[in-house]
Amino acid sequence: MGNCCAAPADPERKKKARRKKKEKRPNPFSIDYNRGPGPVLVVLRKPTGRDIGSRYELGQVLGRGEFGVTYLCTDKATGEHLACKSISKKKLRTAVDIEDVRREVEIMRHLPAHPNIVKLKDTYEDDGAVHLVMELCEGGELFDRIVARGHYTERAAAAVTRTIIEVIQVCHKHGVMHRDLKPENFLFGNKKENAPLKAIDFGLSVFFRPGDCFTEIVGSPYYMAPEVLKRNYGPEVDVWSAGVILYILLCESEQGVAQAILRSVIDFKREPWPKVSDSAKDLVRHMLDPDPKQRFTAQQVIDHSWLQNATKAPNVNLGETVRARLQQFSVMNKFKKKALRVVAEYLSVEEVADIKDMFEKMDINKMEK
Repeated sequence: MGNCCAAPADPERKKKARRKKKEKRPNPFSIDYNRGPGPVLVVLRKPTGRDIGSRYELGQVLGRGEFGVTYLCTDKATGEHLACKSISKKKLRTAVDIEDVRREVEIMRHLPAHPNIVKLKDTYEDDGAVHLVMELCEGGELFDRIVARGHYTERAAAAVTRTIIEVIQVCHKHGVMHRDLKPENFLFGNKKENAPLKAIDFGLSVFFRPGDCFTEIVGSPYYMAPEVLKRNYGPEVDVWSAGVILYILLCESEQGVAQAILRSVIDFKREPWPKVSDSAKDLVRHMLDPDPKQRFTAQQVIDHSWLQNATKAPNVNLGETVRARLQQFSVMNKFKKKALRVVAEYLSVEEVADIKDMFEKMDINKMEK
């Protein structure tokens, strides 16, 4: 039995309702979302403003990535040179992409001013892109400078390691897990000999609270802690990544450290380990402990005798082999960046998305984000 109080059905009204259902709603993640009339995708919650040109002038391209372009940026009022990462909204295809950008900005705003963390100055958002104005680091990449010096020692490795661990300590103290520590994510602030080394990329970083467990597999394979692949990890993964960087600084290539980790044993008898102090080798063991509960914390690494006496670490050249391996690493990294630039410049958004989908289908174990 129907409701006797209901109004009789209107056939015309039913037709209109069906047509309305069939109308395609705008997809905020589609590549055409910001083209033509209609709603505009909003990424940032509280940007500095909409018109970046009102304060900054964008100049030459400094680099390209999957989502955008980094430009040399000049403050019109002061003449200060900065860097601007412009992220195209057309390339933010999913809710995850959008949330990653939001979180990166929130984390950079949240972290305190620190000499070894790149500073976020301003954020702008217009209809087509998100613009992050940051401190300019023009001193080059970590391994490039080591190779250029020609003489590479354990003492130099200790100084670099201490800086990286201090960045981790600041992040963890403020509830941030980096998750993607690797050499190319550190740049020197300027070209002076005593230039500060700065962490520059927080794109995969997340907020955490003590006891939180993370399951998402992200990062760069060679620097990934074992527990990441087991989908059960916390901030200890950052110390592991720093341990891998230290391992490479002291003796090996990425492939070498990967093989050592897979064997769960580090062969300290092979060259150039005999030239490395026992104190440095002890720290490597503790940072690369497969058990995250036994692995050193950032504070324990800083308190270790090798870093406490960093200025007294052996100043003996670790050999041409180590320097040559670092140079090879640097060259390969530049090749990867050029390949990415070709993809960014010459392929359409749809073609890049197709390639990404293809790799995700092949990557059945979700090894890398």
